[in-house]
Amino acid sequence: MEALGEAWHLFLEGQYFEAHEVLEEAWREAQGEKRRFLQGLILLAAALHQAKNGRGGLRNLKKAEGKLLGFPSPHLGLDWRPLLEEARRRLGA
Repeated sequence: MEALGEAWHLFLEGQYFEAHEVLEEAWREAQGEKRRFLQGLILLAAALHQAKNGRGGLRNLKKAEGKLLGFPSPHLGLDWRPLLEEARRRLGA
């Protein structure tokens, strides 16, 4: 999935809002488990964006965990667990 690759690069560059936008486009077209996974990544991007800007993010992190924790890492070619750990570290969760 092209959107995941693009979002991954944006995550690595710390461009969380932009990653959120790329993933949201793919999420709109996805169904089932893929849709749930993408929603978890979107929530994770939102949490990291909020943490980066000093505006909380813990609520979005908890919602992201609820969506993502049932999936292996990597999933759909994306090793998402380090992103989750980074968000937990930044938010003190």
